[in-house]
Amino acid sequence: QVQLVESGGGLVQAGGSLRLSCAASGSTFGINGMGWYRQAPGKQRELVAVIRSGGSTSYAESVKGRFTISRDNAKNTVYLQMSSLKPEDTAVYYCNAAVRLSPWSASVDYWGQGTQVTVSS
Repeated sequence: QVQLVESGGGLVQAGGSLRLSCAASGSTFGINGMGWYRQAPGKQRELVAVIRSGGSTSYAESVKGRFTISRDNAKNTVYLQMSSLKPEDTAVYYCNAAVRLSPWSASVDYWGQGTQVTVSS
């Protein structure tokens, strides 16, 4: 059983910074892409940033230049450094990982439980 455990959310003033972490535990053969999504009240879940196994990254236009995604493959952990936060960044942030359970299996998506980020104006 694979679990993703997030940490680092909280309340911050506009212009401030937060760092989210997500650690994958359990029996895995490997992890392909890892990413962060967010869902604000009344809105659909949206992609924030993704980092592939080779290290390439992609970001939502709304966070480019402010957020940085990174990963530590040895720790099966992905990070999201968020700077210059805005009230519109307020949402529940979810970690996602595409996990391979064996050498011959396709990857399976796993999700964290979510962590609340609130940015006050």
